[in-house]
Amino acid sequence: MTSSSPSIARIAFASFIGTAIEYYDFYIYGLAVAMVIGPVFFPSSDPAVQALNAFLTFGVAFVARPIGSLLFGHYGDKIGRKSTLVASLFAMGTSTFMIGLLPGYQQIGWTAPLLLCLLRFAQGIGLGGEWGGAALLATEYAPAGRRGWYGMFPQLGPSIGFLLAVGSFLLLTGYFDDASFRAWGWRIPFLASSLLVIVGLYVRMKLAETPVFTKAIHVKLPALQLFFHHAKPLLLGAMLMVVCYALFYISTVFSLSYGTSRLGFSRMQFLAMLCIAVLFMAAATPLSAMASDRYGRRPVLIAAGSAALLSGFLFSPMLSSGSTIAITGFLSLELFLMGATFAPMGALLPELFPSAVRYTGAGAAYNLGGIMGASLAPYIAQQLVQKGGLPWVGGYISAAAAISLTAAFLIRETRDRDLA
Repeated sequence: MTSSSPSIARIAFASFIGTAIEYYDFYIYGLAVAMVIGPVFFPSSDPAVQALNAFLTFGVAFVARPIGSLLFGHYGDKIGRKSTLVASLFAMGTSTFMIGLLPGYQQIGWTAPLLLCLLRFAQGIGLGGEWGGAALLATEYAPAGRRGWYGMFPQLGPSIGFLLAVGSFLLLTGYFDDASFRAWGWRIPFLASSLLVIVGLYVRMKLAETPVFTKAIHVKLPALQLFFHHAKPLLLGAMLMVVCYALFYISTVFSLSYGTSRLGFSRMQFLAMLCIAVLFMAAATPLSAMASDRYGRRPVLIAAGSAALLSGFLFSPMLSSGSTIAITGFLSLELFLMGATFAPMGALLPELFPSAVRYTGAGAAYNLGGIMGASLAPYIAQQLVQKGGLPWVGGYISAAAAISLTAAFLIRETRDRDLA
């Protein structure tokens, strides 16, 4: 690294702050889905139908994310990581702010859910381009033997983003009565995201391009190169991500909706439990990253994936217990396992692809995994619990873990691969 290059601390912060902001934006929508999106944007006297419709809008962004990863990945592999990361953050922030201003069904009829879906699609496009660039920013600057550790910083972003999101809704639900919260209080976190985006844009505008990119051989169409020559690592990378997404969105979005509508918890009570649980996710992230540098990516993913598979059998007895301690303990376990399976991916996915297609490949694998593991996870869980009960939702978690475990056994170890 030359003397003019940014410090590793600045690079780590820039990769972390962007994902924290973008995931804050994404999570506040997930929490709003579990609490108010259905009644505000969909006309129905049946809360279950409203919940299903709201969960479908949640999935729209996951469909858009692979498109965003290909779009931003193309420019990230062609013109550079820095400018692409700035553009993705701006796209995500603008969409989130506009959701906060969007009138509900009572004001503009079916135009409201239509515009909501379009803005969710735009959110997904922005987030689709975010993670791949943030991971590359950290790993392409990382010292030898420390890629797992430095690739962990963008993986910490979701934990902090989630804490900010849950904390904001926790404060608002405690301050506003239900009618005021539903009328306009829920919009405040969406509008406030613009302040965070300004901070993130400022930090990223100060960055220099990564040394790996400046030395890379660039191809005309990275996406075609990816699909024709790197389809296997793309598919395996997507499969590895499935368990991360399933653990997180079943434990947060679905569980919040189920806990407040079926188990009798108030929104404030359940959000407080999630705040405790996400601390375990944050704690697991550096531990798993360090282990992946020491023992390799595959052993860590196999161990954490096996534990996640077994945890599916605890879902029904612990969530339906009605005990605050048992439910908080289970949510903490699931989010700890999410952090353990998620942390190594910050290094592993970039390591799967050569520099010419790395932004496109890492981002596409990450977001294709989102379609498989998260896009319809709350919707499917809602359907499963209506048809067969909570044990079926636990089976969904175990099935997702089995998919990721299969991929972990099939990939080769990437810890010592040269990114240049």
